[in-house]
Amino acid sequence: MPVISVRIPQLGEGLQEALLVEFLKQPGDTVKRDEPIYVMETDKATTDVESPYEGKLVEWTVETGSVLEIGTEIARMEVAEGVKEMAAGHGPPAEPAAAASTDAGSTTATATPPKTGSAVRRAKVAIPPRTRKYLKEKGLLDVADQIPADGSKLMPDDIDRYLAAQGGGEVSSDEFQQVPLPKSQIVLNYRLSRGTQVCIPVTVMNEIHWGGLETARDVVRPRGGPTSFAMSCWCIVQAMKQHDKFRSVLTSDGKSLKVFHHVNLGVAVALPGDEMVTAVVRLGVAVALPGDEMVTAVVRPADEMKQAEFFEALSTQIEQARDGNDQADESTTITVSNIGKAGMRIGIPAIVAPAVATLAIGESYSQPVPAADGYEFRRMVIATLSFDHRVANGVGAANFMADVKNEIETYQCTV
Repeated sequence: MPVISVRIPQLGEGLQEALLVEFLKQPGDTVKRDEPIYVMETDKATTDVESPYEGKLVEWTVETGSVLEIGTEIARMEVAEGVKEMAAGHGPPAEPAAAASTDAGSTTATATPPKTGSAVRRAKVAIPPRTRKYLKEKGLLDVADQIPADGSKLMPDDIDRYLAAQGGGEVSSDEFQQVPLPKSQIVLNYRLSRGTQVCIPVTVMNEIHWGGLETARDVVRPRGGPTSFAMSCWCIVQAMKQHDKFRSVLTSDGKSLKVFHHVNLGVAVALPGDEMVTAVVRLGVAVALPGDEMVTAVVRPADEMKQAEFFEALSTQIEQARDGNDQADESTTITVSNIGKAGMRIGIPAIVAPAVATLAIGESYSQPVPAADGYEFRRMVIATLSFDHRVANGVGAANFMADVKNEIETYQCTV
């Protein structure tokens, strides 16, 4: 039985690329036509993509967490005799054959592009999907036209020879060194770009009395209880229960909101190293790891948990996030960033799609406050919220921040 390619279809008008989120089928599975087989994330929505064929899935040819162009081969399927590969988006159904012209019944193929020495330059050769993936991994996609090929297609072996000639796995010169980005950073960049393309960001700030959380932390510290930041995450979950707008995403047509029944929060947590990961307990947590990367972990649903259960789940999901397990989806509507861990008091956070808001919690500090006999010092933090103005307005954001402030300042630890 023939084996043919499955390609990413055109998922929206003008769409050039999408993020591969999840496989719904495994190699060896029997697949029906129009049965969902994988999940793609675009600037419009997160979508289950259906199979264009009936048959058996042979292999996935790309990895989850990859940003892929429309038309890229994503899988290969065994199909019935006579089934032909379909074109997808603006990607070709197969490697292009040599152009031909017919004159009085005779067919003449166009000449093979001339070689320079023993290699053909990129401008005159095709780049198969697996080679394009390899170029992205090596950070060479922008210089692909400079890499000689031994045949009509640029192959991974050609890239390896080019890198060897350059002196290693990184492009460098007297003036710079070009280092490939890790996959998690590529995913983060894709989501940040989505945020700038589709969001209208507005920022508000609020000062919050942090002393109650620090006192609660001192009580539970000897028995390994939650940090004050983890307690603040609990408080944000409670505030989100009362604010539908911050549990929502805008639909692709921009005419309605999809409101999630449970809390969808992302929380950025600084850990040793510089790499960012995000754990979500219907709540997302960004965690610093070596290498300056960001992924997302998810546990559901935070708003239905008791405090002890919540803190345990939060810890577990952070550990899973450290292993590079990215689990973000459109239900992760808010990301909370612990910029105080890095010693910053104030920061203007970016909105990381699919979230519609990012809340940055700064470093705690002592602030003098008038008292009966002069002044007393209170421990304070500055909370900064960047939100998508298409989803929430200023009054709604101010009310949400007021409830976050109240939840933190009146928090009672029960663990």
